This record gives sequence, C-alpha cells and structure tokens, in this order.
Amino acid sequence: MTPGTVRRNAVPHRDRPRVAVVSLTQGTRPEDLRRGLESVLAQRDVELDVVCVGNGWEPVGLPESVRALALPENVGIPAGRNAGAAVVDGDYVFFLDDDASVPSDTFLRDAIALFERDPSLGLVQPRVVDPSGAASPLRWVPRIRKGDPTESSPVFSVWEGAVVLPMDVYRVVGGWGAPYFYAHEGIELAWRVWDAGRRAWYAGDLIAHHPAIDPARHTEYYRLNARNRVWLARRNLPPLLRPLYVGSWAAIQTARWWRHPARLRVWFGGVREGWSTDCGPATPMGWLTIGRMTIAGRPPIV
Repeated sequence: MTPGTVRRNAVPHRDRPRVAVVSLTQGTRPEDLRRGLESVLAQRDVELDVVCVGNGWEPVGLPESVRALALPENVGIPAGRNAGAAVVDGDYVFFLDDDASVPSDTFLRDAIALFERDPSLGLVQPRVVDPSGAASPLRWVPRIRKGDPTESSPVFSVWEGAVVLPMDVYRVVGGWGAPYFYAHEGIELAWRVWDAGRRAWYAGDLIAHHPAIDPARHTEYYRLNARNRVWLARRNLPPLLRPLYVGSWAAIQTARWWRHPARLRVWFGGVREGWSTDCGPATPMGWLTIGRMTIAGRPPIV
C-alpha cells in the first residue's frame, strides 16, 4: 500500500455496521432538517452516531438521539461537514444536507452492501429525485453522458447532498476541501478517492430526495464556480494539466453563456481570483491515477 492509498477490505464486516451521520444546517429549513434526520433515524440494520452541525447556528429541537455541534460562525459547507465528521465515529460516514432525505429505511444498509460486494469502491452517491414529482436536473447525474439516471457507473464528481464513504477512505483523502466554502468540493472529493486507489460510484438504484432548486440562486454562484474551478486544478492536478483543465472549462462556459456577457464577466473575474489567491495546500494526483481515470472514461481535463 503506497502512501495515500486505502487498503482493500479495511472495513470489518458486521451484522450491524456502525454509520457516522453528519447533517449540516444553518437553521433556515427546520421542517426539511427534521424530515432528513427522521429518515436517518428510521434506518434498519445499522448502528448510528448522528450529529447535526449548526453552521453559525446552535441546533435546537433535534430528535433525542441526535447530538448538536454549534459552530460560532458559518465556515462554509465543506469545512462544516469536516467539523461534524471529527466528532462522530463509525465504519462508514454518511453526509446528508439539511434539505435532503432518504425514502428507504434500508438506504444505508443497501449502500454498505455495495462496498461489501465491491471493495474497489470508495464513495457512493445515490440517484437524486425531487419528491414532488418535478423533473430532476441532469446535473444530479454526475456524468458527461447523462444517459438513463437509473443506470449505475463510475463517476469523477459527485452531488454532495447525500454521500456515503468508508470512514477510512474519508480520513485518508483528507475529508472535504475546506477552502472552497461552496462549490466543487464534490469534484475534489471524488478525484481524491480515485487517487487513493478506489473508485467513486453513482448508484442509480439508490434514491435520495431533494427539491429541484437552481444552484445559481446563490448570489456568489458564478464567481465561486470560476474561482473554485481554478483552485481545483491548482490543488489536485500536475502543473502540466492545470491550464488545460481551466482552459477547457473557459471554452465550455463561453459557449454556454455567450448571450450573457454580464455573467461571463463575473465568471472570468472568478478565474482571475482563482489564479491570484491562496487555494490552500496542493496534493497533485499521480499519473497512474490519471491513467486509471482515463481508462474508466474521463481524464481530469474536462
């Protein structure tokens, strides 16, 4: 086992696996939060250690078996998740956003069964469905060729709202990229899972619920999208590939938004910020990982 690689079959098999659950909230969606926590507490055939992280808020009114962790300020989504994972323990860790829930009471056991059947897996993202019946956005299927959302496959990015990892994988990859604050931390997590010798997996037969909401509702979306895209390259790619990755996305965004010059100005401003500001420590992936990702269908250039 090389440094940064996760040994296969490191998680012991138990009849009732222990799952650490992290729910992150700013306290603005109390009904959705309770729905999500109740869906976790209803899980069968697992032992749970659940924490609700208040990002700049002290969680109150939680179910009795859920611990609260109050952060004095909003530290961002990835750092908030990391703070929660630091105070729970389990064979696996499940991250669930406060506006998401899982409709099946065997969701966690079914996800764990995927890891048990295939030790090469290091992360599982379920298929995401809007419970109201609204059309589910294609961005929830983290593939270039979206295809049938019910079809499972290896992936190289993840929708972050409901993600399961073996705890040893989460620790080896260093958790979520705290500097991002918002956006693209799921791409880095998937890349680092691949770099640890495992595969990130989209499970089309597992379902999580989440409302179909436009991510661009966040005022900083376009700037952070661009800044973090550059940071992603600087933090994770060999120097040779960094301009190729950023350049390919600049071309893609220009093709998408050429009718929206104001949006493009903000985006390219974010690109400049990404090259000129501190992105935190870099851990470039190895060329062997790049080869594995390429063979699996997506080199880390687009």
